[in-house]
Amino acid sequence: MKTITIDPITRLEGHGKISIFLNDAGNVENAYLQVPELRGFEKFCEGRRAEDMPIITPRICGVCPVAHHYAATKALDAAFNVEPTETAKKLRELMYVGYYIYDHTLHFYFLGGPDFVVGPDAPASERNIFGVLKRVGLDVGRDVIKHRAYGQRITEIIGGKATHPTCGVPGGISKGLNEEERTKIEEMARSSVEFAKFTLGVFNDIVLKNKQYVDLIISDPYRLDAYNMGLVDANNHVNFYDGDVRVTDQQGKEFDRFKGSDYLDHIAERVEPWTYSKFTYLKKVGWKGLTAGPESGVYRVGPLGRLNASEGMATPLANAEYKRMYETLGGKPVQSTLAFHWARLVELLYAAERAVELSTDPSITKTDLRNPVGKPGEGVGVVEAARGTLFHHYKLDDDAMVKKANLIVATTNNYADICCSVRDAAKGLIKNGVVNDGLLNMVEMAFRAYDPCFGCSTHSLPGEGPLSVEIIGADGSIFKKLNRF
Repeated sequence: MKTITIDPITRLEGHGKISIFLNDAGNVENAYLQVPELRGFEKFCEGRRAEDMPIITPRICGVCPVAHHYAATKALDAAFNVEPTETAKKLRELMYVGYYIYDHTLHFYFLGGPDFVVGPDAPASERNIFGVLKRVGLDVGRDVIKHRAYGQRITEIIGGKATHPTCGVPGGISKGLNEEERTKIEEMARSSVEFAKFTLGVFNDIVLKNKQYVDLIISDPYRLDAYNMGLVDANNHVNFYDGDVRVTDQQGKEFDRFKGSDYLDHIAERVEPWTYSKFTYLKKVGWKGLTAGPESGVYRVGPLGRLNASEGMATPLANAEYKRMYETLGGKPVQSTLAFHWARLVELLYAAERAVELSTDPSITKTDLRNPVGKPGEGVGVVEAARGTLFHHYKLDDDAMVKKANLIVATTNNYADICCSVRDAAKGLIKNGVVNDGLLNMVEMAFRAYDPCFGCSTHSLPGEGPLSVEIIGADGSIFKKLNRF
């Protein structure tokens, strides 16, 4: 009935295939997002020195290497039974919010934003960064490039490299900040706050003031009533770097809460025969297939998942925007997939504000950078990657060599949600077998909102994130095939 093509050399940005099945009436019976996965990083890590893990694992992906770097570093903190110094914790978090600044800027202006800034039905040749710049102006484009570079510069100053940092070590960090570096980071952080406010203004003017867009965001084809998961601090505020894992239900009430080290008691993984990516689900609920609702263990992570699982943001401007989002979209939780874009911009503002707080902390330039490690053992590190909760779990032998490694990446946590969202969008958009070029983009919007990164599992050699959509009739024949390569 269908052919699944797996190309193990596609490892650059990501590869996905969507198959849509029509019934006799020409309406959608089902749809699947299939991922040809060649990961293997858990195996690559076995037999390696423990201290190599923060260097090896960022090579999984050039999109979120900082997340893998610190998930690995935190796992080693736990495995060597050492608590980082307070200065090291602050420097790690400062670098981490720099990563969020450049990552969320990239997604809004380059990946997700064109659907709204340019329009979901615009010609394909215009649904890109160039179409966005044509709409918002070249001066804005310069600001986008500048502030994305600011986030990377913060990462570089602290981490040694802008893309694959090298600073994280068990018990601390390898390099401190001098006053000149601190001042520079503060300047970039303050500028990033203004840029985040401007970007939220763009979103407000172009999206929120357009009734058609708001109706699209809250429409049924883009709604998924899933559980929500994210790291929170002691006040249940969003925290990217540390905290408890909190899960809320479809009414926004706390359903579960646990330490990252206990994740195996709360989360399980499973496989399906039609894809090479795993699915995760809440053990308390169980696996009920690709369906949402309180009886299904499917949960959402990432910007919308984090905001839904929290009770606010820890900085004032972001918290005000957090409240406005929920007031505008009808209260908490928001289960509209396309609301990921707004949530992401709330987080951009929070990251910039937090960067100002940390860079102006008088103790950020102290030199107590590392505590001595203990004997090697077992450890789990959890952080919030830009696209969702990320788990690294290592077992070390007596010589501090990796015996076993397990990674659950953000897109794996979201994979069931993405499949459900793609299916529901296809069902809501395709009627009576009518298909046009706009279908591809509208279906893409259902998974693009999650900002999935198949770089943690598979890549495409051209670096474009190719997509193949097959419309399959009731008799099993291919009715129409659309490709984006």
